[in-house]
Amino acid sequence: MDLIRRQVMIGAAALAVAPAVARAQGNGMYGLIGKMLAQAGQRDALAAIMLTNTQDMPGCLSYIVANDPTDENAIWITEVWTDQASHHASLQLPQVQEAMRQARPIIAGFGERFETQPLGDVGL
Repeated sequence: MDLIRRQVMIGAAALAVAPAVARAQGNGMYGLIGKMLAQAGQRDALAAIMLTNTQDMPGCLSYIVANDPTDENAIWITEVWTDQASHHASLQLPQVQEAMRQARPIIAGFGERFETQPLGDVGL
């Protein structure tokens, strides 16, 4: 009886970790973390533009805009996509094109930019 119970427990544990193992082995997700610098005093306006119409981007799993607590003119944008092609395709969406048009005059520059291969976790 103990042997059967042990085999069931091992099987259940394997099923529980299988999604994490699959993610760790490369699921093709694409991540991007970038720092955007606003003209002096325009950070809130830039963040508002970058948050507009971001809910309907096919392939986007997560899109977060955050203030940089150490730079009053900087925001960080953290994105997770099903794959890199979805991210590239999003740049052609009308709402993304419009956001870029609106943001361009108040962008002072860009800071660090990191591409990642997300493995998954809460929310993904």
